[in-house]
Amino acid sequence: MRSEVMFAGFGGQGILLMGKILAHAAMTKGLDVVWSPSYGAEMRGGTAYCTVIISDKTIGAPVVRNPAHLVAMNRPSLEKFSPFVKSNGVVLINSSLISIDSGRDDVVEIKIPVNDIASDVGSVKAANIVALAAFVAISNIIDFEAIRESVKQEFIDANKEKLIPLNMKALDQGKKNAINNKPDNVNIK
Repeated sequence: MRSEVMFAGFGGQGILLMGKILAHAAMTKGLDVVWSPSYGAEMRGGTAYCTVIISDKTIGAPVVRNPAHLVAMNRPSLEKFSPFVKSNGVVLINSSLISIDSGRDDVVEIKIPVNDIASDVGSVKAANIVALAAFVAISNIIDFEAIRESVKQEFIDANKEKLIPLNMKALDQGKKNAINNKPDNVNIK
């Protein structure tokens, strides 16, 4: 098993954190992982993306030209990266900020209003966690409980334990929204 995921948006959306949490969750399951962040010089407001490679074998190269999956948090990211997603991959679109689709009929596309959901659970800053939860629920890339534990650990490590309850709600609502809006050809565990 080998899978590549690209998380893309603008700086300040927690793009790199999504990848870091997914990578951590995969490592806790004994899988090999590569997390490669990339962002513009201005960071907040500039382009930010990262790729995560997860494999049950040694990963030879960290470069991802055609990811299996894409989580697009803003329109420029969707337009730039969706043409490169492999057939049969997942393209998750933040429909709170993106009014178009990927233009692909060979991928599983799901639109989730992640900013709106995050705002409803208490803070738009949790939009990245909503998106991560929805993506994991749709893709089945890793056990959902591993993501839950990795989110908890991330906020403990950052001395932000008070944000754990908010982020647990964000996880639950992201997963719930993915289940309620899943395409017919997707089986969510």
